[in-house]
Amino acid sequence: MSYTALYRKFRPLCFEDVKGQEHIVTTLKNQIRADRIGHAYLFTGTRGTGKTTIAKILARAVNCENPVDGSPCGECTSCKNILSGAGMNVIEMDAASNNGVDDVREIVEDISYSPAEGKYKVYIIDEVHMLSTSAFNALLKTLEEPPSYVIFILATTEVHKIPITILSRCQRYDFKRISIETITIRLQELMEKEGVQVQDKALRYIAKTADGSMRDALSLLERCIAFYYGEELTYDKALEVLGAVDTDVFSRLLRSALSQDAAGCISLLEEMIMQGRELVQFVADFTWYLRNLLLIRTSDTGAMEDVIDISSDNLKKLKEEARMTDMETILRYIRILSELSGQLRLSAQKRIMIEMALIKLCRPQMESDTDSLADRIRTLERKVENGIPVQNMPGMPVGSELQNNTIRNDMSVTKAPLPAAIPEDVKQVVERWPAITNHIGQPMKSYLRNVRLSVDNENRLLLVTSDNTHYDWLSTEEHKTELEESISDMIEKRVEVRFELAADEREADMKYPDLGMIHMEIEEE
Repeated sequence: MSYTALYRKFRPLCFEDVKGQEHIVTTLKNQIRADRIGHAYLFTGTRGTGKTTIAKILARAVNCENPVDGSPCGECTSCKNILSGAGMNVIEMDAASNNGVDDVREIVEDISYSPAEGKYKVYIIDEVHMLSTSAFNALLKTLEEPPSYVIFILATTEVHKIPITILSRCQRYDFKRISIETITIRLQELMEKEGVQVQDKALRYIAKTADGSMRDALSLLERCIAFYYGEELTYDKALEVLGAVDTDVFSRLLRSALSQDAAGCISLLEEMIMQGRELVQFVADFTWYLRNLLLIRTSDTGAMEDVIDISSDNLKKLKEEARMTDMETILRYIRILSELSGQLRLSAQKRIMIEMALIKLCRPQMESDTDSLADRIRTLERKVENGIPVQNMPGMPVGSELQNNTIRNDMSVTKAPLPAAIPEDVKQVVERWPAITNHIGQPMKSYLRNVRLSVDNENRLLLVTSDNTHYDWLSTEEHKTELEESISDMIEKRVEVRFELAADEREADMKYPDLGMIHMEIEEE
């Protein structure tokens, strides 16, 4: 006899064998016992959670001659015929390949004939969201008022693509992702039946990798067993087959990122690539590792420990790393890696993109968002607390008077000289700047939020920014004119506005006097 895949060999044959969907199983069994069977069901949920399996069990249960507590007996003629595929009362259609209006019309025509045996004709339409609009329309009237002997079971992974007119005519059942614990227990039961030695830690990792899908878990387990056929399947062997990485690697990677050691991160990635690890899985697992770290950091009482599926040794190490960092940094890391995961699926240069992301983790100054800015400030604060090391200048002895003078000179920023006299109209603009910006609508108000008010050599009003995007937007003739008109409306004088782009805040301090600060000093006096 030919070999049968594990997920087919151990497919549940009765409701009691279904794991992780008790809320659906209980409802369907009660309906069968009470003879309150619906005419149309919609099963929706992620892949491998039991939609088609429960549909087939329900089809046998409603036609079973001797149902046992709402489940099919598996012994009667009807059950045996349906199981063997010889039953004429259960019709399965894959909408992924039979999605035209003619395919649905065949079903509509077939409905007019009553079942040759048993009580019901059951139509199971898998991946129903793939039906065309005309096919849905052809199904609509029949779905609303089918003959009493007809039951429709529609299964889909993308319920949002189904028309509301179809949804409103079905009893909807949402299949949950199966928990890691439930999948692990099921895999242990099946491996005992198969007589295969598998380490519990390996089963738990496979269950986690399956992401709530029992079918995926069985497929992954079968792959691992085949690679190490005749040997005990250990945790390390499962990692090797699946191209995954041990948590020790993620610990080293995290510590390198926290110490801003970009070279160390890239070297670690190179090590994983040479070992043949799957890069997409590597990113996903590191994101999961950071998720666990975030949960530990969030809970001071240890209440989150039950949610984190790791060993006690790894949990101890995770708590140590949680004390080394803060929530904002972890959130920034997770954001960068989540964005990376979405980009990797379509990328032909996965390694380069991962290397760029790792450098971003180590170099928050590469980004201009709030999270990265906060991370840069925290890094600077740590350096100040620990004392910033001053590098020796080439050819100069450490601690020399010349070096000390040079350091003192470098630390003092030369401010731009104050203007001798500020024109009256510019003074009015500075004094009334908050009122002027409040009078201006969006998006200009946002672009003006961080500009510096200054003057040029001819004492004309300057607006200085170090943001290239803001400068490009504001300096267009249209927006410049709009701003000048708004200023004119407020001070009743015509003021010419010029825009300047500074490389950074240091250059702005050196080249452009801040009239806003001058105005504050005058008011204080």
